[in-house]
Amino acid sequence: MKKGIILEIPSQVEYLSLVRAVVASAAGLDKTLGDQRIEDLRLAVSEATTNAIRAHANLGSNERITIRFGLDGDRIEVEVQDHGSGFDPETLDPTGPLTDKGRLEYEGGFGIPLMKILADEIKIDSADEGTTVHLVVYVSPPSEERDTANK
Repeated sequence: MKKGIILEIPSQVEYLSLVRAVVASAAGLDKTLGDQRIEDLRLAVSEATTNAIRAHANLGSNERITIRFGLDGDRIEVEVQDHGSGFDPETLDPTGPLTDKGRLEYEGGFGIPLMKILADEIKIDSADEGTTVHLVVYVSPPSEERDTANK
């Protein structure tokens, strides 16, 4: 990330609305990004931050969570970093379809699959000292510019 903002929050759910607002406001600075893409990014970052808060809660940690946000030409990049115990993203249990009997009784497990749908790229680096989720959303030109370029 070449330029951007860094937000450090306490690992408490009460700060999720602040993270969502900052991400949406910062992404809105790029006038070529549509409202739906901003909402997708806001939700993906919210999921990553929620997972980070959970990781800290599982350890009883009061350490802060760091969110880095950058606008870099053709992309918006966001990193969410926690200091939890880490996990192996390759060994996550698949959530299974909602139609599976008993699946609706369990609410969790959609965060990472949802981030993969909402962001153009996702990379998860996790180790014993914490996890960093790196999300990328590519910015495409407004439809008027595409229409003009195609004529």
